[in-house]
Amino acid sequence: MTFDLQRFANVRRSEVPALLASVAFFFCVLTALMVVRPAREALGMRSGLDAVRWLFLGTAVVTLAVNPAFGFLVSRFRRITFIAVTYLFFAASLLVFWWLLAFAPERTGEISGRVFYVWFSVFNLFSTTVFWALMVDRFSLEQSKRLFGVVAVGGTLGAMFGPWLAWTYVERIGTANLILVAVAFLMLAVVAAWVVARLQPESLREVVPGDTTLPLVAPEEEVIGGTSWDGFLDVVRSPYLLGISAFVLIMTIMATFIYFTRLQMVAAMTDVVDQQTGLFAQIDFWTQFATFLLQLLITGHIMKRLGVAVAMVLLPVTLTLGFLGLALTGSFAALILLEAAFKAMQRGITRPARETLFTVADREDRYKSKAVIDTFVYRTGDVVGAWTEGFLGKLGGGVLTLTAIVVPAAVVWAGLSVWLAREQGRIAKARSEAR
Repeated sequence: MTFDLQRFANVRRSEVPALLASVAFFFCVLTALMVVRPAREALGMRSGLDAVRWLFLGTAVVTLAVNPAFGFLVSRFRRITFIAVTYLFFAASLLVFWWLLAFAPERTGEISGRVFYVWFSVFNLFSTTVFWALMVDRFSLEQSKRLFGVVAVGGTLGAMFGPWLAWTYVERIGTANLILVAVAFLMLAVVAAWVVARLQPESLREVVPGDTTLPLVAPEEEVIGGTSWDGFLDVVRSPYLLGISAFVLIMTIMATFIYFTRLQMVAAMTDVVDQQTGLFAQIDFWTQFATFLLQLLITGHIMKRLGVAVAMVLLPVTLTLGFLGLALTGSFAALILLEAAFKAMQRGITRPARETLFTVADREDRYKSKAVIDTFVYRTGDVVGAWTEGFLGKLGGGVLTLTAIVVPAAVVWAGLSVWLAREQGRIAKARSEAR
């Protein structure tokens, strides 16, 4: 007997407890991230946009340095242990920044703002990577196509709630105290992760009896093993993982073009930190609201009925149409519409679809290689996009020049999306036949 939500969200009764825990987990993670993200933007801009480009480079370097440490945790500890350690470490770090902002504001100048910008950027990627790693480890390919869209809704609700909190309360309690809110939600995320780890192994075997696409879940006490550098080596050796890396690289370069245009707009409006925090929070809120509507109405059905390829190709198409519209109008309204559409498609449809690609990967790759792709490769795309945009700006290249780069890149991006979806199907079929 199916649950009443099956018609709406393709959810079965036995999946509901683990699904709700996963939604709560993602809600807490994204709330923690998004309540302080506007502060990151405002503090990072104190030194100007050229400095932000250097901060992108610094973030990529720090991410490269942190990846071996994360790989060591994955290799030596139980999965739920290194997940908890990751979130607790970032929570403790947040408390340090809160103390600086609250009790030593005279020391919180440009240097500390830059440190916070880089640290938050690393925190942002690792926190979401750890979440999705647990998801692809516990849900099968068949489940991921149905449920990841629903799970992503939880993240979007958190990504809406966080900016709303910042937007509403930043002028009452100040930027520093928003950090305490983030710490509280990270603690809740650790609890939710533990609940997911306890619920999903049992429900996994009840979803579709005899389904050969179900992953072989190792006991929770079993560690993954290997070395801290295995993630990098596996990415280089695997055409499939290299393809996912290329997809992420192109996506982040395109997103960075949009990002720096937004920074320029806000910088022209005000130079007061709390006001900039509020403006960024408003932009984030409305962008996430558009994402929520998209997820609520169509995300789960797109992957289930049209497949992963269509879900991934929609983002390059959206980007192309958005930049063409921006080139024709040149207005700030068109830019905000482009950013809202791009992020809504990216987070509401493309991200869940991209995460399904890892459901056919080895368990080690779901944590180690995935962390490399979602952090270092992602930040490398940020650096390439930031310096490309800055170079074109110094040459006098405007939106038309960016559009001339974006359109052919989007064509390649779309072709890569189709190839990855076909490879996913081929790998899944080969593994099913081998069992």
